[in-house]
Amino acid sequence: MKIGIVCYPTYGGSGVIATELGKGLAERGHQIHFISYAMPMRLASYEGNIYYHEVEMANYPLFDFPLYTPALASKIVEVAQFEKLDLVHAHYAIPHATSAYLARQILGGSPKVITTLHGTDITLVGLEPSFLAVMKFSIEQSDGVTAVSRFLKEKTLTNYGIDKDIRVIPNFVDTEKYNRVECMQVRERFAPANEKILVHISNFRAVKRVADVIRIFNEVQQKVPAHLILVGDGPDRSSCELLVRELGIQERVRFLGKQTELVQILSSADLMLMPSQSESFGLAALEAMACGVPVISSSVGGLPELQVHGQTGYIAEIGDVGRMARYAIELLGNDTKMALFRQACRNRAVEQFDLKKIVTMYEEYYRECAAT
Repeated sequence: MKIGIVCYPTYGGSGVIATELGKGLAERGHQIHFISYAMPMRLASYEGNIYYHEVEMANYPLFDFPLYTPALASKIVEVAQFEKLDLVHAHYAIPHATSAYLARQILGGSPKVITTLHGTDITLVGLEPSFLAVMKFSIEQSDGVTAVSRFLKEKTLTNYGIDKDIRVIPNFVDTEKYNRVECMQVRERFAPANEKILVHISNFRAVKRVADVIRIFNEVQQKVPAHLILVGDGPDRSSCELLVRELGIQERVRFLGKQTELVQILSSADLMLMPSQSESFGLAALEAMACGVPVISSSVGGLPELQVHGQTGYIAEIGDVGRMARYAIELLGNDTKMALFRQACRNRAVEQFDLKKIVTMYEEYYRECAAT
């Protein structure tokens, strides 16, 4: 098939999944056309049956804000016409599904439009009164709609009163790439005395509750010699750095900023902390699990669908720093249980969320939608 993929090219989960899906589809012989305002982050080093089309933005004094939605729609029309696309896969409802719908109308009803809901587009952006009607319309007018978790599907149906089938196709991980490797040099750099290593990866926004990560770690390091690695960047980073200094644990906490290669970092870790307030799936947790890293998380969103309490990690209520710390201390102090949890993490990632398995699910859904 000839497939257009519309996504954000940024560090977030939706852009990562869209890019990795496109690469996986291209490896199976499909022709993939990425359409965005910048090259997707994980695409730059890839060569193959993949093409990139940049959305050009013109600035006019008359307009206070860039008109990305119509510009994107025009680019989709152009690519669909000249490349004869069979379908457009829009990752994120606003503005991508909206622009894809406009393009389909301009072209007289084709190509088909598949929309994947990733989370923030539904749970945050779409609930804004100024977006709600457009959000609902864009979803209902898509030829097919997928959500990355059962939680997100139910949230979408409930919040918007939508009467439309939404297929749950979970996020995925390349378990061949994300696999625990020996990285003694990394461990020695972060934990020179062979202390335990805890890790957290996020965009440092309020919903990620990175301050809770630091407070959990503070309790853990009082009982177990340990270091904390924080990967990512965002609005809460400065306040988190201040909290680390206030707690006097700056020698045990490393802020690494945004990182594109995570396998060595995850392979050096003993435990991941994800105490989020909202998490539609939890891609960072899945990548950790694929590398054999147990996860201690909150009980929100799609996280209980991803991991199994007492097997791949532990789940606690939002904000229960004390319980999460106790879980971490107990697991870090039991080598036998840690080994079992690590293997369970790897097994679940491979058996339930491997890239090849999920790409097949998308292929089948594409064909199903194309036939209607």
